[in-house]
Amino acid sequence: MLDTINTIVNGCRANDHKYQKILYDNYHAFALKVVFRYIYNYEEALEITNDGFVKFFLQVDKFRCENDTDTEKFLNGWIKRIMINTAIDLLRKKMLLPEIGGIAEGVWDMKDKTASAEQMIIYKDLVSMVKKLPPSYRIVFNMYVIDGYKHIEIAEILKISVGTSKSNLLRARTLLQKYLNQKESLTACSI
Repeated sequence: MLDTINTIVNGCRANDHKYQKILYDNYHAFALKVVFRYIYNYEEALEITNDGFVKFFLQVDKFRCENDTDTEKFLNGWIKRIMINTAIDLLRKKMLLPEIGGIAEGVWDMKDKTASAEQMIIYKDLVSMVKKLPPSYRIVFNMYVIDGYKHIEIAEILKISVGTSKSNLLRARTLLQKYLNQKESLTACSI
């Protein structure tokens, strides 16, 4: 598999459409799920994902991994970062307006080779709760908790202060705890 990943990346560097399609097909579901944490409109999320892949293919020459055995891990991280930045760019253009509409059920059926069935159920519940957060809280929560950014990085990317980032995270966690408590209450009542 390692040789395959390196061959695919090198094919993308050579602008070979066959390898670009292979990479796109193998990472599309992963990339779309990353984008869905930020953009909940299905059509917009698809568009952002495709825009992210275009950015990836235009910048693939800059992708470097010193250790060939880590190529897939670094590739996942690089694709994830491109998708997050592309989604945030759209949210900035929309001035962080809340997303409207539900998440299409078909999205959960997409095969992501990195997740088990149990992880997908937990992920679906988490995304549904995070969707309820105000946009500024949601973005900081996603970036800090799920995507592993530090507050200083979040502040730089979103052009906010580190204190605002920390405050938004605290408020997001408080609201999520409230949502969890409500869900537990409903579950207890239905048993």
